[in-house]
Amino acid sequence: MTDPLTRRAFLARTAAAAGALAALHVDSPAAEAAPVPRAHTRPTIRPDEPLRIGVIGTGGMGTEHCRAFIRMAKDGRADVQVVAVSDVCEPRLHSALEACMKTGADYTIHAYRDYRQLLTDPSIHGVLIATPEHWHAKMVEDAVAAGKDVYVEKPMTLRLPEALRLREVVRANPDAIVVVGTQYTMYPGYKEAQRLIAEGTIGKPVWSQTSYCRNSKDGEWLYYEIDPEWKPGVNLDWRAWCGPLGEAPWDPEVYARWRRYRRYSTGIIGDLLVHRITPLLMALDVGWPTRVVASGGHYVDKAMENHDQVNINVEFEGEHTMIVAGSTSNEVGLETMVRGHRANLYIDGRRLTLRPERIYAEEVEEYTFEGPDVGNPQDVLRLHWLECMRTREKPVSDVELGTRVMVVVDLATRSLWEGKAFEFDPATMKVRAL
Repeated sequence: MTDPLTRRAFLARTAAAAGALAALHVDSPAAEAAPVPRAHTRPTIRPDEPLRIGVIGTGGMGTEHCRAFIRMAKDGRADVQVVAVSDVCEPRLHSALEACMKTGADYTIHAYRDYRQLLTDPSIHGVLIATPEHWHAKMVEDAVAAGKDVYVEKPMTLRLPEALRLREVVRANPDAIVVVGTQYTMYPGYKEAQRLIAEGTIGKPVWSQTSYCRNSKDGEWLYYEIDPEWKPGVNLDWRAWCGPLGEAPWDPEVYARWRRYRRYSTGIIGDLLVHRITPLLMALDVGWPTRVVASGGHYVDKAMENHDQVNINVEFEGEHTMIVAGSTSNEVGLETMVRGHRANLYIDGRRLTLRPERIYAEEVEEYTFEGPDVGNPQDVLRLHWLECMRTREKPVSDVELGTRVMVVVDLATRSLWEGKAFEFDPATMKVRAL
């Protein structure tokens, strides 16, 4: 029998959980040479039972994931329950549990300050990780080792060595379902592009372009508010939040707006451009990135440590070049398209247009595709993860694709900061500055 989440029970439970649980302190990430963990057990999912999910990281995105799963259960789209949440910040735990209650959860939801305790619950089938990106790799590895399926927010990791390690972890646990939260892979236009390219309709795809550009008067990510109720050492474990990167002085600006800071985020590249790069890579199937160079700067938002303008050139082992632009100081971006020897593809969400090259106009017909309106692609990806958990089928936005994206993210970021081009060798998985 479920335990209805009344407001009185909610307040009592969260206070007890926050007071009883020990704070998490992690001084360093797992060494790359450490043995790759293998899960000994994995919860069996019966067809007649709900999928039980734990959410790690209950800021804005994590809390919205909670709401989304509960809404899906209420309207019959999925048989799922959010049964646990975890965050190092007690006020955020309170807010997330209250949001779950208001959205319609009428069962017990456990609150943890230490995510590792959530992972010990044998009844939990999967975990969604919505923490800052410097925690992604460690938490995914721990979750897979605990026998859980995983949905991890983008970018998959903060740095490339973490991504390569995570790839090995997932390869060593082939029964684990791990999805990276790049929801544009769910748009029908990219899937149609994938089909046309695979069939050779456009000839050899020689180069592509995409972008993610937006603008603001005050500066990017400043809409994340600083809560005066956050009190390190009282209701927020700042040392645990810093986690794998080591200790740092408390800074509420960093805690609330970490995407603006080089130590904790790759900024535009990892937070925004992955949404465009990932589905385009999925459609192209041109292998690993082999050479990356980037330029950009702080042209408007000079208070932000990360760049507000980024331009990236990526070469692939399949003889293809990708041009990527990102901006948080101008909203006019590049049209997403693939240029082939015989024809060009213009991709816009669920729509696609194929236009032949002039010299092939008599051989290749112009073609327009409009797929179904999928609505919120993030909901579609959530449902895709849940379905894969039941069927054990390989997800679309998986760790293999995510690792290739992380080659671009990491090397472009290094190129910006170091002023060099970088080469990646798929045979050795090694990086070399050029």
